[in-house]
Amino acid sequence: MRNVAIIGCGQTKHSSRRRDVNLAELVEEAVTNALVDAEMTMDEVNALVVGNMQGFGGVAQPEQWLGDWIGAPGKPVIRIATGGTTGGSVGQGGYYAVASGLYDVALAVAWEKHSDSREPGATMGLAHVGIANMFHAFNYGLSLKSLAATAGVGAAAGVAVYQARYYMHRSGCSIEHLDMVAAKARRNAAKNKYAHLQWPDCTPEDIAKTELIAYPFRYGHICPASDGASAIVFAEEKIAVKKAKQPAWIKGLASFSDEENQLQSENYGGVGVLDPSEQMGCRMSAKKAYKMAGITDPKKEIDLAEIYQPFPSQELLFAEKLGLFDEGKAWIAMEKGETDINGTIPTDLSGGVNATNAIGSSALQRILECALQIMGKAGEHQAPKKIRNAVAHGWGGNTNYITVTVLGDSPRR
Repeated sequence: MRNVAIIGCGQTKHSSRRRDVNLAELVEEAVTNALVDAEMTMDEVNALVVGNMQGFGGVAQPEQWLGDWIGAPGKPVIRIATGGTTGGSVGQGGYYAVASGLYDVALAVAWEKHSDSREPGATMGLAHVGIANMFHAFNYGLSLKSLAATAGVGAAAGVAVYQARYYMHRSGCSIEHLDMVAAKARRNAAKNKYAHLQWPDCTPEDIAKTELIAYPFRYGHICPASDGASAIVFAEEKIAVKKAKQPAWIKGLASFSDEENQLQSENYGGVGVLDPSEQMGCRMSAKKAYKMAGITDPKKEIDLAEIYQPFPSQELLFAEKLGLFDEGKAWIAMEKGETDINGTIPTDLSGGVNATNAIGSSALQRILECALQIMGKAGEHQAPKKIRNAVAHGWGGNTNYITVTVLGDSPRR
């Protein structure tokens, strides 16, 4: 496998309604920004890997006509869709297109335009996931009130709300710690010109004043539905060192599907995992990605993390599964400021998914943001310390799929 680096990153401004552009124009913004950043033209791109959350935009087979719009007619295109992890899978697909030797330069682009459909009808299939998970949550102690409220905030919350309950029970984390994570996401997003929910002076007390949706989630804990797109240019080693002053090298990657998470309901005999916060797929993905990257002690060797956290509890529990903190201790580290911009492991300095969620693009943004930090191009939310190794995480599929990508400032040898 060849060494591969990210040499260009591009994204759009995110908001709840990008009504000024159609889907193709939205994608073109991100692609143009990535090519400008890489100092390349589309003529130098050999292949495209694209994806969005299937059905959410209400447009069938968008890859069939995006190529012409972004100036890439006739180029090989592969579309990937793995639910919420689509962006992470698209990014890993872009890497493999180049690492395999098939292409020297590949463009990975992912997007979502929720406002075109506003999801009714387009996302009814996912509702079955939420309903099944909500009834399982009810069996394990959620009230009817919270069950009904969870239906209103969507299928993802139907999973995450009881995932949070389990994590809080075994770790000692409180709802006030979730307030702290959400407030941090809003403040970090305020330094990211592309982010959706920006609140420069947000405090945990501000979040605590918002309405309780389904315990432990308040309205201020919930991620938005964003319109937006992200794009990354991958290049083989010789091109990368020629084109980029500081390439962001892909050092390790892996993805695992934790199928037991789909076997929890009575419909499947209840034979799956009982603790939905266990997330063994994340542990396995991290272990394999770190081994490939030559990382033996992530607590010491990982300088920054971008975690897929539509809900604040997920930043904490996934940080532990990624090996960045001991089990049940991430909330203590966060309380001490270790995940802040000046902390030992700055986490979600972009604001993360909790502040910006163009869902098909969200996991690709985690890779993109790690790359920006390594390349020194993150702007106001750039970490003050040198970022040598960073980890990007994605969570999705049917709530069972994990992607982990390790990036570094030097190639893997």
